[in-house]
Amino acid sequence: MRSHELTLGRSFGVTFDHGDDFYPALAQFCHDHDIRGGYIPSFIAGFSQVDLVGTCDALENPDAPVWSRVHLRNVEVFGGGTLAYDPETDQIQPHIHVAVGLKEYSATGYTSHLLGASIQFLTEMLVIEVAHPHMRRIPQAELFNVPLLQFE
Repeated sequence: MRSHELTLGRSFGVTFDHGDDFYPALAQFCHDHDIRGGYIPSFIAGFSQVDLVGTCDALENPDAPVWSRVHLRNVEVFGGGTLAYDPETDQIQPHIHVAVGLKEYSATGYTSHLLGASIQFLTEMLVIEVAHPHMRRIPQAELFNVPLLQFE
């Protein structure tokens, strides 16, 4: 286990527009406000389409991460996550998980890592900046190169 006391910075309420591509819109918000680390305690959204980590195939190695995607349409969403920053690429690195319900199938649910989505009607989000320490995602070779959150 690792832990670090966080010095919080600014707090933002963010709404995305109908038709926005989720991750580019989030990256633009972070760029516009110079967010280099933070967390999203929760958000609610409607997505016209969403890609989540998942598979229906048997896993060769159940201990290895799954990189394939499941595509869903017309979902309601509740999610949260963290924001780290990669100074080498000057890019924000979000790590977001969501629970989604398929509206036309009795809100049948899926829960997983969010790979991408298109906004349908709304996304309402809180973003809390972490001013210190710097939050980075460092790939861990011994764990299939999964990029884990580190505090610097």
